[in-house]
Amino acid sequence: MTAPTKPGPKSDASFGWQQVRTWRLRRHHLNRRAPREALVEVVAQLGGIQAQVMSAAELALWARIENLEPDAVPRALWEERSLIKTWAMRGTLHLLPSSELHLWQVVPGLDRRYLRPAWLTYFGITAEELERLTAAVADALDGRVLTREELIDEVSGLLDSEELGAKLRFSWGSMLKPAAFRCLLCFGPSLGSKARFALPESWLGGLQRVDDDRAEREVTRRFLGTYGPATRDVYAQWLGIARIRAGNLLKALGDDVTAVHIEGTPAWALTGQLEGISESQPPGSVRLLPAFDQYVLVASRDAPNFLPGPFSDRIYRPQGWLSPVLLVDGRMDGVWKYERKRSRLLVQIEPFVDLPAWARQAVEQEAERLALFLGGDLDLRWIAS
Repeated sequence: MTAPTKPGPKSDASFGWQQVRTWRLRRHHLNRRAPREALVEVVAQLGGIQAQVMSAAELALWARIENLEPDAVPRALWEERSLIKTWAMRGTLHLLPSSELHLWQVVPGLDRRYLRPAWLTYFGITAEELERLTAAVADALDGRVLTREELIDEVSGLLDSEELGAKLRFSWGSMLKPAAFRCLLCFGPSLGSKARFALPESWLGGLQRVDDDRAEREVTRRFLGTYGPATRDVYAQWLGIARIRAGNLLKALGDDVTAVHIEGTPAWALTGQLEGISESQPPGSVRLLPAFDQYVLVASRDAPNFLPGPFSDRIYRPQGWLSPVLLVDGRMDGVWKYERKRSRLLVQIEPFVDLPAWARQAVEQEAERLALFLGGDLDLRWIAS
């Protein structure tokens, strides 16, 4: 765990939300796309790409990378193995750089919420049984790629308990996540419609491990570097940890972090980025962000400052669904969707406000890019809000 350290320096730095939005655009490569050879670097900078919907994860990278090839993400996952898919922050599926898997799993792994009595009681398992189950998952996957049913059969045999092995059937991967957080499970290539799993150590041919304290500091630094300035509560929500712990992680950066204000709201920023944030100017950028995009996710607690009006419920939907967003200079100025219709790609844009001519033209250009990426003749339609 992170050792206590003195808090970072306080400052009189105060920023407006437009500066924050503009700075985040830059850090997200949403003002200017990164070169396509920087795919893994972009995933690392974003702290992973949320991937419960794989098509959305691919579009999140398309929005940030120049001339991304349609097969680039599957190739990086299953052929090059430079990316890895697993449960990580908030217990949700992510794409992570393979070389940094352990780095990003340290904080979820240390959280151990799955050892809390209430969690164990809910799933009808003891801490000792969960430990045995997790160890058996790792043993079963060593050197192999298995479907869930194949994994259940193997684990049941190793434990000589069909009842315990069957717990791996719980929905949302509840009994698989503890293994994932300990770098003992990741996704392999699917077999048809069936997901398959692997042991990261054997799938990647080794695992680069990082000291816990160093990992906590680096993850916190990465978060602020891309999503800052940000509050303690935003960081806690992003990682899926308690607010007190998030505050301690931020303070542990010492002089590398500075307490600031965003239009009166206390927040934190990397000390080395203060000048860049203060000089941020809107770049005149437009992007079509997919569902569950990282930029939109982290803006949820500050949504009124990222919207042109009371449209939060159009973006942040029930059951944790995040709508695809029309982003104009960092502001969520509308929603959009697409649908394949034979040889056509129907793209519907619904702005919340009247867009200036330059922004409408940029939307059309982005829609053309999308059609090239997904394939199909573009059929672009504007929908009145």
